[in-house]
Amino acid sequence: MNIVITGASRGIGLGFVRHYHNHGHQVWAVCRTLSDELAALQSKDVWVVYWDVRKEIPGAGSDVLPECIDLLINNAGIYGPARVDGQGLESVTMEGMHEVFDVDCLGALRVVQYLLPAIKKGGGVVANLSSKMGSSEDNSSGGCYAYRAAKGALVIVSKSMAIDLAPYGVDVITLHPGWVRTDMTDFNGLIDVGQSVAGMANVIARIDDYEPGQFVAFDGVVIPY
Repeated sequence: MNIVITGASRGIGLGFVRHYHNHGHQVWAVCRTLSDELAALQSKDVWVVYWDVRKEIPGAGSDVLPECIDLLINNAGIYGPARVDGQGLESVTMEGMHEVFDVDCLGALRVVQYLLPAIKKGGGVVANLSSKMGSSEDNSSGGCYAYRAAKGALVIVSKSMAIDLAPYGVDVITLHPGWVRTDMTDFNGLIDVGQSVAGMANVIARIDDYEPGQFVAFDGVVIPY
């Protein structure tokens, strides 16, 4: 398969690159800056594309993007301002809200818009990584305004993508990776990157088991929104 993965230089994105490369697929790894770990994976089957998803047009390496995409994984995201000091009711700023929303929600939309001809031609899958923190039903602790709002909005955007891309044979799903030990979580968490990625890859492979645009955790459990 031709697979495009955003936010591919570290964490979950890098884990997806490793997973699909190890399974014999061709991978286009989208990142803002090249990490040593991603550089080590570059080969005839792994290409690096420099693209800040806050921008509508990709940069260097975009000339090798595939004309047909079987799987797009919108993984790029940021947490934004610090949880306690920066995203509370009294502390969160409109600038902070805009920054996180621009990357975590609009970034996925920009990427899909730019790659739309190749996505339609592939007739495959778009997987958008949200977070359980974007579920209003699951929110029992409040706070985290920017991150929750952006990830919640992505669930809605993803559902609309599922409806609009269905006539082209493209399936769309929204994924929750779990609480993963990455730099975003200060390497706290319940599972490691490999467990999260393997679980989400399994959900993607079984996408026909889910409704279009459904919000699904790495372990296959549907998340109420």
